[in-house]
Amino acid sequence: MEEDLLAKLNIRPLTTEDLDAIVEIDRKVLGQARRDYWRKEMKFPTPPYPRWGLAAEIEGRVIGFILGEVSGWEFGVPETVGWISTIGVDPDYQHKGVARKLSQAFIQNFKAIGVKVVYTLVNWSDWDLLKFYRAMGFARGGDMINLELKLE
Repeated sequence: MEEDLLAKLNIRPLTTEDLDAIVEIDRKVLGQARRDYWRKEMKFPTPPYPRWGLAAEIEGRVIGFILGEVSGWEFGVPETVGWISTIGVDPDYQHKGVARKLSQAFIQNFKAIGVKVVYTLVNWSDWDLLKFYRAMGFARGGDMINLELKLE
């Protein structure tokens, strides 16, 4: 069944017309609709620091998405570094290879423009997401650490 689904899957550039679908997937996953957040996130600037997204659709219906960007020398990180900001898949289609196909296509886009390493951030307690990224070939990064200052 997974093979049938993946054979029908179309991966294409995300557009602002996909906003409603992204908001709905996010609502299903997180339990709240964040339209203003996604409206802001889906503004796609132009190079030299591209940010893009891809959509996964079946028969014209968006069932998943991925967003990321290429570093613009923030924090001393060179332009050859790509970031995966977020990935979302409709719960009805999770664990069926959709996120893997989206990630593979996204990483191919990065490679095509000269990105040499891809980073993402994952909550240490999100074991499913950690397992997913490990299966995609990601490993714990060595040069950067997450620092936090809680303001109360």
